[in-house]
This record gives sequence, structure tokens and C-alpha cells, in this order.
Amino acid sequence: MLRVALMYVSSRAVAEEVVQEAWLGVLAGLSRFEGRSSLKTWIFRILTNTAMTRGEREGRSVPFSSLAGDAEDDGSVVEADRFLGPDHRWAGHWASSPRSPRDVPEERLLAAEARDRIAEAIAALPPNQRAVITLRDVDGFTAEEAREILDVSEANQRVLLHRARTKVRQALEDYLDEEAAA
Repeated sequence: MLRVALMYVSSRAVAEEVVQEAWLGVLAGLSRFEGRSSLKTWIFRILTNTAMTRGEREGRSVPFSSLAGDAEDDGSVVEADRFLGPDHRWAGHWASSPRSPRDVPEERLLAAEARDRIAEAIAALPPNQRAVITLRDVDGFTAEEAREILDVSEANQRVLLHRARTKVRQALEDYLDEEAAA
């Protein structure tokens, strides 16, 4: 819950307060839980609403430097040749892995440095992409649960997740290329 709260607020201390507020909201509203979604999804929706409200309240003053981030996000269009063609059995899937596992020892893929690079890449994503990839790939929520928590459409969730995964994959490829050159 803390990780999700951190996606909307600026500091860990504020995120901890948001989690506490969310739990108070859960306890206060438990009698009104109708079971239309899983309890987990309902709790995380309360958390998200609490965190978004708190983040908006705290974010009324925006640093000038943060305005450039959205302008630079052009959608990260991926070249079509990076995907398998329409006549292939797995059409639309990635044509290659970031690097051949034979070229990179398994220990290197699992090394703390590689995990740190992935975490840095996720942290550098725009907030909406960071939220989707964190819920789906880090926390293990289903697509439906992530959509309900973030209150986004199915198509929007897919696009955000694809863009986030593309950027993280590129960061991992860059890291592996640096290691291969060293």
C-alpha cells in the first residue's frame, strides 16, 4: 500500500499518513462494502482516492522544472521492426529479448545493480505509467484490478502499460549494452 501511495505523494512520510488514512476509511466504510469487487481492490481504491486527494492538495505548487517532463513524453513510439510480423505465429510480440541469456550470466540478470536500474527506470516514468506498471508488474494486480484502482479504461491501461514496459525494457537494454561493452 505504501508503494502505491508513493505514486501520488511527494514523500514517504506523507505516503505513510495516506496509508493510515486509507485504513481508517476502510474501517469506517467496511459495513458499506457491497462485494461488487474483491476486498483487496476495494481497499486499494480507497487508498488511491485518499492518495490522489492528498497529492492534489500538496501539489498545488508545481516546480518549474517538472513541467518539461510531460512535454518530453511523446508516447514512446516503438519501431515496427522490433515486433514480429503479421504472418508470424506470435504476430505483434517482441521480435527479440533484451539480450540473449547465453550472452549474459544469470547472476548478472539477478544482480542488485540490474534491479536498481529497473527501479530507477520505473521511478523516472510519468506518474500514470508508473502507477500502472507498479500495480501490474511489481505488485501483481490483474488488469481488471489495476483499472478499478486507477479508474482508467481498459484501452488506456493497456497503452500506459505498454509505454511503461517499453521504457523500462529500453533502460534494461541500455544497461546490458553498457555491461557488454565494459
